[in-house]
Amino acid sequence: MRNNGILRVVARFLIPLIMLFALYIQFHGEYSPGGGFQAGVVFAAAWILFALIYGLDSALDVIPERAMYVLMLVGVLIYCAVGIAGVVLGGHFLDYRPLLDNPQYAQQFGIVTVELGIGITVATVTMLFFTMFVQRKADSDALEEHD
Repeated sequence: MRNNGILRVVARFLIPLIMLFALYIQFHGEYSPGGGFQAGVVFAAAWILFALIYGLDSALDVIPERAMYVLMLVGVLIYCAVGIAGVVLGGHFLDYRPLLDNPQYAQQFGIVTVELGIGITVATVTMLFFTMFVQRKADSDALEEHD
């Protein structure tokens, strides 16, 4: 697919739009259907499209595998930190009311922050799954050529 000019042009146009749509889903998820999980999958789909068109090595130049592991951990830590903050401040796990003085703002802040952690985690896990499958296929092909 790397040599197909039409696919490269279309991908260059679509990938930023897909990522923008993922951000819309991410930050509009508390008001409408969507949120972290859906946004993470859509963002990962944009990265996977990039990897399919330009190759996995180019995609890993954009977001290295090591960065995916770190971001996966950061997303989980964001989620857990919001949950534990509620406990430390006198509430329950993922109880947002103790986070801020105004309960409505606390609820919005808590939901947006938790969904951000979920989105980061889902996107990076999906990208890692894709990366591992492609690498496994490449290793399998290399073994077949060696035999």
